[in-house]
Amino acid sequence: MKHRIVVLGAGYAGAFAAGNLARRLSPADTEITVVNAVPDFVERMRLHQLAIGQDLAFRMLADVFAGTGVRLRLARVTGVDPERRTVAVTGEDGDGELAYDTLLYALGSSVAHHGVPGVAEYAFDVTGRASALRLRERLAGLGEGGTVLVVGEGLTGIETATEFAESRSDLSVALAARGELGAWLSPKARRHLRRAFDRLGITVHEHTGIEAVEPTRAIAAGGRSIPADVTVWSAGFAVHPIAAASGLEVAETGQIVVDRTMRSVSHPDVYAAGDCAYAIGENGRPLPMSCASAGYTNMQATAAIIARLTGSEVPTTGLKYHGNHISLGQRDAIFQMVDGDVRSKSWYLGGRTAAWLKSGVLKGAGWSIAHPTFGMPKRKRRLATASDRPGVKVAA
Repeated sequence: MKHRIVVLGAGYAGAFAAGNLARRLSPADTEITVVNAVPDFVERMRLHQLAIGQDLAFRMLADVFAGTGVRLRLARVTGVDPERRTVAVTGEDGDGELAYDTLLYALGSSVAHHGVPGVAEYAFDVTGRASALRLRERLAGLGEGGTVLVVGEGLTGIETATEFAESRSDLSVALAARGELGAWLSPKARRHLRRAFDRLGITVHEHTGIEAVEPTRAIAAGGRSIPADVTVWSAGFAVHPIAAASGLEVAETGQIVVDRTMRSVSHPDVYAAGDCAYAIGENGRPLPMSCASAGYTNMQATAAIIARLTGSEVPTTGLKYHGNHISLGQRDAIFQMVDGDVRSKSWYLGGRTAAWLKSGVLKGAGWSIAHPTFGMPKRKRRLATASDRPGVKVAA
């Protein structure tokens, strides 16, 4: 019987991992299935562009995995039973169940409401294609002078506010930041960021925590009202509670606690990658939820799965966060390097060159997903016998 590998989620981490597994493992021994709720690959890093009205080309997953041997199951994951090694799903074909021998959990994250009243009912977000399209429709209906408030001074908030202001100069765009705008950047990069906001006419409400969202305004601490025909919530991410409900060991964030090889510390047949993995980086701190982290963790997870199944030594990939690359519209960006303690270095790159590099990163990520088995070896690795797999060592 073939070894059944099930990958949950076909985002940046899941889609790339599935292709990597198919590229390196023999189909004579393995059966790889990807479960995803939608039929196309969603470039999450570009959803703010979709929301403001830009036309993006989406790749159909059926085309992505055509000829790779990867099976695609279009369904939504409703539960995981790690004791029985099954996954419950629901889709157009109704409810079902998938059995696995190895599970790679890569369901990603969604917007975190933080319990703020009115966010679920009245705010919009850009963490999923459906929510971005809902925001797109609302923004298209705003006339000149319409007000948009972006809540959150992280990467998503900054990119969303600047993209909206550049693409729709007829709108009044504002950003609410709990602290100082760009406080985590180097002084020079911070000044670059402020110049970009001034150039684009974005109003910044610093040291402003939003305590409630209403249909036409947001309420800040102390009861101050900020007008907003549209409130875009980008104040952090949260993972789906499926992992916690399944009995897998999770952190307070709900992320699956994994070892250095992205293997669940409570269930050795389960691996996690991307935002849903509570992985400790080389600096001893949890990796942030980001596309870069998704790349590191999925490479480590797939390398560990392949090594353990083939009886090889498990290699270790780098788990170091190198920096932040922030788009400021289409023609400007900031690339900020960080040190081992994730503190911004004095050096940064800004302007059109940084924007060109960010565009290259986005295109490269999309191309990699579209060609999951590029460079496929002529000879794939066969699985070791069960007796040869226990005690596989991890490379130092």
